[in-house]
Amino acid sequence: MHRTPSGGAGSSGTAASDGKLVSIGTVLNVLREEFPEVTISKIRFLEAEGLVEPKRTPSGYRKFSAADVERLAGVLRMQRDHYLPLKVIREHLDALERGEQVALPAPAPPPSRELLEGLAGPGAEQPTAARIGRAELLSAAGIEEAELTDWESYGLITPAADGGYDIEAVTVARLVAELGRFGLEPRHLRAVKAAAEREAGLVEQIVAPLRRHRNPQTRAHAEATARELATLSVRLHAALVQTALRIRLH
Repeated sequence: MHRTPSGGAGSSGTAASDGKLVSIGTVLNVLREEFPEVTISKIRFLEAEGLVEPKRTPSGYRKFSAADVERLAGVLRMQRDHYLPLKVIREHLDALERGEQVALPAPAPPPSRELLEGLAGPGAEQPTAARIGRAELLSAAGIEEAELTDWESYGLITPAADGGYDIEAVTVARLVAELGRFGLEPRHLRAVKAAAEREAGLVEQIVAPLRRHRNPQTRAHAEATARELATLSVRLHAALVQTALRIRLH
């Protein structure tokens, strides 16, 4: 029997609180109160990954207990709030099942301004992003050396000239790993990489005149504009994907 994972309070534990088992549709409705984007496919995927083990009726239908629902909610919270890969989540839940008191692992916070200033030295130009080493990237993303080497061969992750990695590489690695659990291989993601490069080129084209300006405030405005354009581009991309899927699935 799975233990209820830690991960914050939620309404999910109310499902089947009377001891009755419920269907996957009921589980979906309960979870959507806190996780609007969850789908039946996601629940089945988490089951396939061994993160929840619902009972089965003689005809093969899934039946979930209150503990199953709360466990699913805990997994989803760890993904949403801590952005942990499933491998790390599974290890955390296994530790809880063994009765071990373990702290929930979490990604390292972004470096503070004070830290960046200290790294740069007094009067030096601040680095735009922190660098991490290869071992740190592997550990933070919960991936293996062979996986990282494979992703680098497809250009999904690229080390800097000094051999280090920007902190964003951790996010990229985790996303590629998660997509891989759905059967998407690096070769499938080359189109995504190419689209990102085109979007980055478009943003660069827009802000290039501002970055070349002699006024420091104008150059600073270029950086803020680039970040805003990047955010809008990501939101547009997500909306277009959702629209395309809706057309294809209906």
